[in-house]
Amino acid sequence: MVFVFLGFSDLPNLQGLLFGLFFLVYIFILTGNGLIIIITRVDSVLQTPMYFFLANFSSLEICYVSVTLPRILVNLWTQDRSISLLSCATQMCFFLVLGATEAFLLAVMAYDRYVSICSPLHYPLVMNHKMYVQLAVGAWLSGVPVQIGQTCQVFSLPFCGSNQINHFFCDIPPLITLACGDTSLNEMCVYVVAVLFAMIPFLLILGSYIKIISTILKLPSATGRSKAFSTCSSHLIVVLLFFGSVTITYLRPKSNHSAGSDKTLSVFYTIVTPMLNPMIYSLRNKDVTAALKKLLLKKPVWAS
Repeated sequence: MVFVFLGFSDLPNLQGLLFGLFFLVYIFILTGNGLIIIITRVDSVLQTPMYFFLANFSSLEICYVSVTLPRILVNLWTQDRSISLLSCATQMCFFLVLGATEAFLLAVMAYDRYVSICSPLHYPLVMNHKMYVQLAVGAWLSGVPVQIGQTCQVFSLPFCGSNQINHFFCDIPPLITLACGDTSLNEMCVYVVAVLFAMIPFLLILGSYIKIISTILKLPSATGRSKAFSTCSSHLIVVLLFFGSVTITYLRPKSNHSAGSDKTLSVFYTIVTPMLNPMIYSLRNKDVTAALKKLLLKKPVWAS
């Protein structure tokens, strides 16, 4: 079976413009997140658990956007919007697994800030090398079995009607609408998995930040409070961007779903958020900004 993406076919006069725009965005995402990975590896100031998790997060963003955006670019360039069932299932599986990884990695980053601010004396002991590597590996692998199972469940449905996916990549809501018969069990599973992989990490993050804010407000120095808040603000912005759009997409009632709103939200959390993340973390973080300047202004060996 072959599916056909409708994607941006309702904007025939903007195909070239959309290709150019998405191509530039993709290059920016690769460059911005790639620079963050490089500086966290080469700058000694950034050899801490917080920046180790940030490097993991940037690597995740590159993988996450590479699951969907190159295919969108090919579709816009060639105007061939077809995709085989196996390719569609593979794309959706990777997309779901990486989305679950992002949710848990954001929770791990919140826990790191919690230990750093609420128990600074115990931080080196608690967040040792073995511990933060295990937390990162757990975040990357936690969603694999469940999301593979969910992908298999969706693609076990009979698709006996239209093969046109009113979307620009393979995602659960537009695919379920193409299935024949009763899909209530599948929709229930989507809600359960969304709660498991979105609400639980979000509640863990919320709990961490309640403790963090309570601790910060008790600090005697205004400078200390400002510095502590600044280390958390970037992470909080990313959390709100990601969980806000994902919650609206997967947890709102079916009656409120529409192809247009689903596509708009998907563009936001699959393309816009990964594009904003390097700017959020670099522009709001003095250590990252200083490391970037040091790297970009460093004289090459052959010039000295």
